Amino acid sequence: MTNTNRLLEKSQHKYSATPFDKIQNSDFLPALKIAIEESTENIETIKNNPEAANFQNTIVALENASQKISHVLKIYYALFSAHSNEELQKMSTDISSQSTAFSNYVNLDKILFQKIKTVYDQKQLLTNQEDLKLLENTYISFVRNGANLSEPDKDKIKKIDQELSSLSPQFSKNLLADSNAYSLHITDPKDTEGLPSSLLNLSRQMAKDKKLEGWLFNLQFPSFLPFVQFCKNRKLREDIYKAMKGRALNGPNCNKELVKKIAHLRLKRAQLLGFKSHAEYVLKERMAQDVSRVKALYDQLYQPSKEFALSELSEVKKIALETDGLEEIMPWDNLYYSEILKQKTLNFDSENLRPYFEVDRTVQGVFNVASQLYDIEFKQASYPVFHKDVKTYEVYDKKNNEFVGLFYVDLFPRESKRAGAWATEIKDQSFVDGQPQRPHAMIVCNFSPSTDSAPSLLSFEEVETLFHEFGHALHMLLSKCKYQSLSGANVYWDFVELPSQIMENWALEKECLDLFAKHYQTNEDLPDSYLQAIKKANQFQSGTACLRQLSLGALDLAWHTLEAETELGVEDFERQALEPYVLTPYIEGTNTSVSFGHLFAGGYSAGYYSYKWAEILDADAFELFKEKGIFNKEVAQKFKTEILEKGGSAHPMTLYKNFRGREPKPEALLRREGFA
Repeated sequence: MTNTNRLLEKSQHKYSATPFDKIQNSDFLPALKIAIEESTENIETIKNNPEAANFQNTIVALENASQKISHVLKIYYALFSAHSNEELQKMSTDISSQSTAFSNYVNLDKILFQKIKTVYDQKQLLTNQEDLKLLENTYISFVRNGANLSEPDKDKIKKIDQELSSLSPQFSKNLLADSNAYSLHITDPKDTEGLPSSLLNLSRQMAKDKKLEGWLFNLQFPSFLPFVQFCKNRKLREDIYKAMKGRALNGPNCNKELVKKIAHLRLKRAQLLGFKSHAEYVLKERMAQDVSRVKALYDQLYQPSKEFALSELSEVKKIALETDGLEEIMPWDNLYYSEILKQKTLNFDSENLRPYFEVDRTVQGVFNVASQLYDIEFKQASYPVFHKDVKTYEVYDKKNNEFVGLFYVDLFPRESKRAGAWATEIKDQSFVDGQPQRPHAMIVCNFSPSTDSAPSLLSFEEVETLFHEFGHALHMLLSKCKYQSLSGANVYWDFVELPSQIMENWALEKECLDLFAKHYQTNEDLPDSYLQAIKKANQFQSGTACLRQLSLGALDLAWHTLEAETELGVEDFERQALEPYVLTPYIEGTNTSVSFGHLFAGGYSAGYYSYKWAEILDADAFELFKEKGIFNKEVAQKFKTEILEKGGSAHPMTLYKNFRGREPKPEALLRREGFA
């Protein structure tokens, strides 16, 4: 068996599951080479077809031409993010460069574009909505990638795309390396004062794994977040905060030049295509449509959130003064004193919730929610995985026992995994030659793991994250589209968060929590008093939380509404952009841009606003569920058929109006945030 066969041969596993147990790092580059060669032959066949260009022999043929490339890249990038190593990271430049070169070969080909334009000019002949959407997307994609440019400008686009293809992976590598380089080792028990038992157990286990005495903390969120939230030692809070906020700012893994280079190359590319800025280019194909509508959204939310945030900060300052005589709040103090304020205000410690959210039961809980809403069931099964922590499930339609898809769940942190949480597709849903190809979806998180003394017990924030990523997975799993490029989560970026964010709402409802929130030792139901505290805590410092999200979106827009290269350094540029949103003093040696993977290594450039945009959608949509019942079959079925099954087969506003009967109203979000 050759190396390439492991990736490209037909899977022998049930439902064509990926043979992760057979795939080796050395497989990827040879497999990509073969996939590109075969895909190139497919493209040449389309170009040289003597028949008149039509929808089937041009648009559909192009849709299917590079499936093998997509297959290799999906598996590679799944591992690159979730279980990377030096060898995988080293090849990222070649992987990205080769795939980008192929994309440019396709997108900038005059003969191919002329055939596409011929079909597009006769689009009135198409009667099927999804066919029409595929045609429009294909034509617009070619135009947006430079098909109408002169040959010299096409060469400039190629050069920019090749350069960008190497910079984003390097940004990720630097960030991961700098994140893993830091640890805080504590041996004096006095320095652990205030820390919850769940964190102490985790940090003791981490120290033990490294053959160290005492406690070990790092910059992964299950360690970092509760440390700055509960540690009484202010100097240690400061140390770990500065380490987190200073990642990739200086030293061998510095991302400063990469940030400016990526932003400037995106600007040059957009201007070659006739746009003033990268943001104008991006938003042309979003629900928001242009920068002015995003800024209008921000204007609507900025004033109330800033007023609430300043009021909330004054309460934090007051409790800090009362508790420790502290007169000035620094960034590493905010979470700590906010937690004290929350406990005093709500008479409740959020750590009391963990015993009610044992991880396996909570995962089963989200499955039960999906079962009640969408009549699907999840059956744990044994499939090849890339790490022992990954679990696999077969998903079925309960009504007819029809296979829906495969679902991979990877929940715990490790040094080979990047920070955060995300959902991804290992295999897209589509129809090929009339045969259904069901999706394989995966969620990846960094939750509090089990220790020698207790199973994995989730914070409520982790529970919400699980519901969020599971919502993305449902979008992928329940898709029923004809074409891969329109299926699942292949939708406008400011619509993609609706299925994920709406799921978080169920985690705040008693009817939902009663399904799974039980004490892992006593099996006691979550007390009603705890649920009420959760609901109050959900609006606790809502102004601060909203202002923070607005600030991240504003930083994104600042980098991507540039109409000329900035002479400012990254630190000065960021300080100017964030000045209206700052609540605590600026700290030298900290910076958000250099670790902002969403913008510079992900797909959120000029799109971070979409979280807030989608919050309007999800708040408005969930009010219908609240009105009719959170498990109302009629509403759930409509959300399933009009949103989850449709993917990107129609304009998202059309899909939303089909579900809700009207356009979304922002007042629902203002009510939920407590601003109205």
